[in-house]
Amino acid sequence: MNNFDYYAYIGTYTSGGVITPKLQSKGIYILGYDSSSGTFSQIGTAFEKDNPSFLAISPNGKNLYSVGEIDDKRGGALSAYSINDDGSLSIINTISSGSNGPCHLSTDNDGALLLAANYAGGASTITSINGDGSLNENIQVVQHEGSSINPDRQMEPHAHSINVSPNNKFALVPDLGTDKVMIYKINHSTRKLEMNKPSFVKIDPGMGPRHLEFHPNGKVVYVINEIGATITSFDFDDEEGVLNTIETISTLPDGFDNKSCADIHITSDGNFLYGSNRGHDSLAIFKVSSDGRKLEKAGHESTLGKTPRNFSIDPLGNYILAANQDSGDIFTFSINKNDGSLQHTGDKIDIPYPVCIKFLKR
Repeated sequence: MNNFDYYAYIGTYTSGGVITPKLQSKGIYILGYDSSSGTFSQIGTAFEKDNPSFLAISPNGKNLYSVGEIDDKRGGALSAYSINDDGSLSIINTISSGSNGPCHLSTDNDGALLLAANYAGGASTITSINGDGSLNENIQVVQHEGSSINPDRQMEPHAHSINVSPNNKFALVPDLGTDKVMIYKINHSTRKLEMNKPSFVKIDPGMGPRHLEFHPNGKVVYVINEIGATITSFDFDDEEGVLNTIETISTLPDGFDNKSCADIHITSDGNFLYGSNRGHDSLAIFKVSSDGRKLEKAGHESTLGKTPRNFSIDPLGNYILAANQDSGDIFTFSINKNDGSLQHTGDKIDIPYPVCIKFLKR
């Protein structure tokens, strides 16, 4: 029980259309994680909350933040928690996200601001974090506008993630509904988002951008496109906030057409990039050139479950933890540092509807 050096917080779905009686989640789960072996130990439910589907941990490790992914008349929510010495959570406060269906959030690099992407409402929001870790209720809402070519998925904006640049100057927001990555300046004095010039970069029509990842050099950005099952890479001018397209590459094997990408992560050394295929139930593996500008397909690995909505590279970069939403399990894979290939370690833990994994040093 005590043989672990990290806490792992698991965000889940507790209600809505994805839920079946077979699996029932209670909220945010807390696990022990042994980084030497890549194994989990079950500790229990950290906190009961409605649809805490995405989590963020403050840079100082003292607070955790969650979305409440709700898109009915109540609107979405953002919650702040203090992290206790035993890893458990105590609620500090909950505020409105200012829109519907918040699905992703992040802090700025100083831990002074919390930013959220609202999928159903198609908006980006930002608020300040108080000294005690609580969230300021005076929230800024920036409404996205537009649509794209897919009649089922792209008739309105759908902000799907919000990502702070390594230099803390910009927030990049892939919008699945408009086929754009919105670019905002972060004004740390006013604690507001400001439209950059240019204010967005276009993705090929019908691709549906979802999540993104920065190369460790901060000069290249990789966007995973949910509808198109592709990854688009960009040169990133981190002084001007400008994205210029490099290439787009498929995440699927040849001949496979069930397209539904989700998450994307790069190893800390920048050598390998991974993207999850929910339709193929796999992780796509790419070798990355030394400057980050070229991706080379290196294979696929089954996630051994159904619908890998989220995955995480562990803090030491030795293992990947794949969260399969619809089969309710998380599998551990070791990373081959030579070719990026993955091998299941034999470790698996059952969590209902796992859709986010965040680590904190014990």
